[in-house]
Amino acid sequence: MKSAVETLNPTRVRLTVEVPFEELKPSLDAAYKKINQQVTVPGFRKGKVPARVIDQRFGRGAVLEEAVNDALPKFYTEAVNEGELNPLGQPEVDITELKDNELLAFTAEVDIRPAIEIPDYSGIEVEVDAIEVSDEEIEKSVEQLRERFASTSPVERAAAEGDVVTIDLEASVEGEVLEDGVAKGVTYTIGSGELLDGIDEALTGVEAGSTATFTSELKGGSAAGKEAEVKVEVSTVAARELPELDDEFAQMASEFDTLEELRADSRKRLQQMKKYDQATQAQEKVLDALIQLVEVPIPEKLLEDEIRTRKHNLEHHQLGQMGLDLEGYLKIQEKTAEEFDAELKEQAEKGIKTQFVLDELVNKEQLNVGQEELTEHLMRRAQSSGMSPDQFAQAVVEGGQVPMLVGEVARGKALAVVVEAATVKDTNGEVVDLDDEDETGETVEAAAEGESGAAEAAEDKSEA
Repeated sequence: MKSAVETLNPTRVRLTVEVPFEELKPSLDAAYKKINQQVTVPGFRKGKVPARVIDQRFGRGAVLEEAVNDALPKFYTEAVNEGELNPLGQPEVDITELKDNELLAFTAEVDIRPAIEIPDYSGIEVEVDAIEVSDEEIEKSVEQLRERFASTSPVERAAAEGDVVTIDLEASVEGEVLEDGVAKGVTYTIGSGELLDGIDEALTGVEAGSTATFTSELKGGSAAGKEAEVKVEVSTVAARELPELDDEFAQMASEFDTLEELRADSRKRLQQMKKYDQATQAQEKVLDALIQLVEVPIPEKLLEDEIRTRKHNLEHHQLGQMGLDLEGYLKIQEKTAEEFDAELKEQAEKGIKTQFVLDELVNKEQLNVGQEELTEHLMRRAQSSGMSPDQFAQAVVEGGQVPMLVGEVARGKALAVVVEAATVKDTNGEVVDLDDEDETGETVEAAAEGESGAAEAAEDKSEA
């Protein structure tokens, strides 16, 4: 077999392949055997029909077609390997010549991963938020804990902000009560802002046994984005009573003996949260800076597929779970369809570039993924998916997704290498130490895994 590669553009090539006929013999033999098992010819036992009889009865062309269909994937793969190509997706194959007992020639156009040059990234500098915990933040944290231990007691007066009410809701659009617009026995704290816009004002001043109406734009359900008239009936009104902020509260709400110890623990927890957020911010900014340094051409079809996949997932999974359609979502976001499409394209481009650049870094830095690293990553993914590790592992294996998980971990390690080489300073001008893997490892991996699956999915198809 002879093959040649013609570069059509930085992300697409045309393979020209010539196969001597003798190399088709295994596929020809397989074609005769397959046809033998499928046909019945008088005078011959099933599976024992001679090749010349098959040619006479069914035509040599049928045999050649079966043989070529069987052989093409093998010869295409050999040509790809000879050309040291990284194909994306399925090729467009055209048989240019087929001479019986002489020659098979074909061309195959396919998208490929572009060649990427990774420049020196040690000069990357980014700025992140400083870790500062104010007294106000500590008091807010303690107050939130205090809210959880609040008690309620019924009152015979009009409802006021902070009261807990039990209500029945009924939403109507153009005079028609919505099937999914009725809710009974809902417990709601006035002023929390957790339900519909306008409900706090409607409930304030209403006593148990009374009703109120107001209009509000529905955020979800069958009439998302539409103005509805909402009737709310109050069953009970209860006042909330907060426990005193003292050592007794600290002992009741935590493992600490004093309120000061509780506040000190709140400060420590807030610092840890901000340190994690700081690490996440650092890796995101370093990744953005890295991508800006690298010229990455993107295959047009791959970009189209990625945009289509992201839009499908949003419409049929994320929005579907929220009871929204795309039109309602755009209205809530106050975006036009054109603005949404432009943002989606930008996100898809960044996702593909991220995957290409980090994969190239994996090769450049010769990074490998150990079994322990893969297991830890699998455990985290299982936890985020709501599945047990065993269930998630089984689903991954059955779905052939192990290479994808390996790729996620490898890209996380590649990004960690760049973050380690970069200079990260906080807004106070202090250099931030991100060497603690326990603090930054998970967030670094998460950045790589969520960006894009387009290239990996396309490669999976090309190997099928």
